[in-house]
Amino acid sequence: MLNIVLVEPEIPNNTGNIGRLCVGTESRLHLIHPFGFVISDKNLKRSGLDYWPHLDVTEYENVAEWKATVPDLSRVFLTSSQANKSYLEIDFQDGDWLVFGKESVGLSAEVLSQFENHLTIPMSPLIRSFNVANSVAFVVGEAKRQIALKK
Repeated sequence: MLNIVLVEPEIPNNTGNIGRLCVGTESRLHLIHPFGFVISDKNLKRSGLDYWPHLDVTEYENVAEWKATVPDLSRVFLTSSQANKSYLEIDFQDGDWLVFGKESVGLSAEVLSQFENHLTIPMSPLIRSFNVANSVAFVVGEAKRQIALKK
């Protein structure tokens, strides 16, 4: 099972879509406060549809609280448009932690500095970044593909 981590998500529709993706891919969702919405937000529920009750989700007050629960920090992968290594170059494993930042600015320098594995998603120079829900789908799709090949 993959672990999807959203650090300070701001847009309920994105979090709802990512929650739905987690249910569909049998992944766990980890949400780190503060949020730009409340969990009961109708947009979150609408995006997650009726899948939200099936979601394995945990909330944390801050990055330190979440980090303390990770058994192997070498299996934490942070996405950043500033990273040099593509997510397509990683050998993903079951149980990996895939971390995504807030929609407006991504992951802070403080969070990035706490981990070694920084990944980017290759994209045209005509855009700065992908929508976070799309980014999660790209990386989870590749990780699940690799994990399935190992079985």
